[in-house]
Amino acid sequence: MHLQAGPDAKIDADWLGHKIQFFAAQNGRDWLALTGVDVGASAGSSVLRVVVRREKGSSDMSRTVEIEPAHYRTGALTVPPKFVEPGPEELKQIEADAKLKARVFATSAPEPLWSGNFRAPVGAQATDSFGTRRTFNGKLASIHKGMDYRAATGTVVRAGNSGVIVLARPLYYEGNCVVIDHGLGLYTLSMHLSRIDVKEGQRVATGEPLGLSGATGRVTGPHLHWAVRWQDAYLDPAKLLRLDLSTVH
Repeated sequence: MHLQAGPDAKIDADWLGHKIQFFAAQNGRDWLALTGVDVGASAGSSVLRVVVRREKGSSDMSRTVEIEPAHYRTGALTVPPKFVEPGPEELKQIEADAKLKARVFATSAPEPLWSGNFRAPVGAQATDSFGTRRTFNGKLASIHKGMDYRAATGTVVRAGNSGVIVLARPLYYEGNCVVIDHGLGLYTLSMHLSRIDVKEGQRVATGEPLGLSGATGRVTGPHLHWAVRWQDAYLDPAKLLRLDLSTVH
């Protein structure tokens, strides 16, 4: 999103239950924000509320935004039974993982930590998997909330942009997982790694190695699952990679 509001502006905005945080553009006059629609969002009309406040008064720049229906594929996968019907010990780990992720995603840097365009985490081919409705062992249905890359075990996985490592540890479903906070509620997640080479709290630059791809967690074979999260919405990584942010921040 792009607003011409002047350096003294105060912007209050929200959309689909998300508070939108604007930041100053490089020219010092304009304001920008990254937003997106969750993969599970319903089609229909929505209201983007934007109020710009200045010393001389305020202006309402709200508008109606149509969310068009997406046509995602369906698929069926076979995984070890423990990932469909986990036992008591596995359920404890799943619950602990959920609490950990809730803490990790509860706070994000108040300013952009990313710089320039986002890059693909590996050079391998990406599959058209985002949004696929999947059935595991004919029982468990889920929505695929990221992009899969056909990366052989041991492929170097790199940071899609600069930020801070806020999670770098094994999780039950995600396997070895690395999460980067890029600021303003924007995160990228790299899952199923065979090895993690970064630590929580570490700052990383664009292209810096995070670890090696693998087949840990709930998988049918080696690959990299790369996800983009904005606040609590999972966005299409392909769209983020297509954005030209070279002159934005």
